Amino acid sequence: MTSSLARLASGDRVALLVPGSVRYVEVVLGLLAAEVVSVPLDPRLTPHERDGILGDVEPALVVEDPAVLDDLAAAFPVGLPRSRPMHVTSGTTGWPKGVWSGILDVASAEALVAEERDLWGFAAEDVNLVVSPLHHSAPLRFAMGTLLAGGRVVVPGPFDAATLSATIVTEGPTTMFVVPTHLQRLFAHWDATGGPPDLSSFRLVAHAGAACPPDVKRRLVEAFPIGTTWEFYGSTEGQVTACRSEEQLDRPGTVGRARPGRALKVDGDGTIWCGVPEHARFEYWGAPEKTAAAWRGDAFTVGDLGRLDDDGYLYLDGRREDLVISGGVNVYPVEVEHVLAAHPGVREVAVFGVPDAEWGQRVCAAYVGDADEQELRALAAENLVPPKRPKTYHRLDTLPLTATGKVKRLDLVDRFGGVRLPR
Repeated sequence: MTSSLARLASGDRVALLVPGSVRYVEVVLGLLAAEVVSVPLDPRLTPHERDGILGDVEPALVVEDPAVLDDLAAAFPVGLPRSRPMHVTSGTTGWPKGVWSGILDVASAEALVAEERDLWGFAAEDVNLVVSPLHHSAPLRFAMGTLLAGGRVVVPGPFDAATLSATIVTEGPTTMFVVPTHLQRLFAHWDATGGPPDLSSFRLVAHAGAACPPDVKRRLVEAFPIGTTWEFYGSTEGQVTACRSEEQLDRPGTVGRARPGRALKVDGDGTIWCGVPEHARFEYWGAPEKTAAAWRGDAFTVGDLGRLDDDGYLYLDGRREDLVISGGVNVYPVEVEHVLAAHPGVREVAVFGVPDAEWGQRVCAAYVGDADEQELRALAAENLVPPKRPKTYHRLDTLPLTATGKVKRLDLVDRFGGVRLPR
């Protein structure tokens, strides 16, 4: 192992297929300081998903044994990260592509760290409580920022409301990132156990990843210390806005104004574009056409729709049609459709999301053919991680199509979900 670590060079990728831990964050930072780019991946990936991603990313090293993290930490000490981790995202291609920022010069690397520190106030006194899996970009960014500032990170393991509540008592965390599903489960647990623990240690509770129901937002503001709760909007590709909850009380539904160093513009059709500094630019690994479509000058889009008010506050009118956000996890319909279409009894298939009180959206599949539902569920379980597997299947005689033959997913949302965000 020592010899293989010594061969890692600038620009090499290291795929991490192990559960998150404090050591995990240290290794990500140590690799990035040496210009070696970590590729955080869900350790639950099926062989189908894993092989496709690894074949595209071509990592110099694949880490599947948590013990290897100790070797990496010894070989690559924490320092100034010279790149961003390469997270993967899918979209309309139906296959995940790495979001690649390249290797940054020292000035750009320092600017990247500084803008996160200045926005979120990371400091040596911080204790960051990790709630979401660290292979996701947002929780990893908060943990990295905390360690770089000299603070401490606590990783209690897979989400469990009781464990998380006990950890709040024992560790006195100052910051955490959550998605609305976490909040709903925490509040339900506190209701069943006599109330929340002492939350006075928190100075920052940030949430994102899905629309937060108004009642959950109100309870969040009431439960945590005044001025500590924030929402932000962004994607794997980049961060766009940030907003204190107090601002949202005056402007219900906003996700905030452009964060420092960003500029927002909305096209006539509602497409959101975000101008970014040089250190926040990216490309899709091995996908120049997809990269070109995402950029216009120094601004990028992921296809989300919204509107700006006169004071520059952004309101989302809907995530793009090819994205479902379930429990804070991005699910791209085309990727799921490719798996289900492999069944010989499926002639046509469309995957979509419908509103769900617990998950934000629930993944559903509509198909034409004589395939047995249980066989489709088994196929999904074999090839997709749990968040991507449809929870509901609908067998139809025909799928709704446009005049050019494109599936009208939003018609399926109307039919089976009851409501959808206005467009």
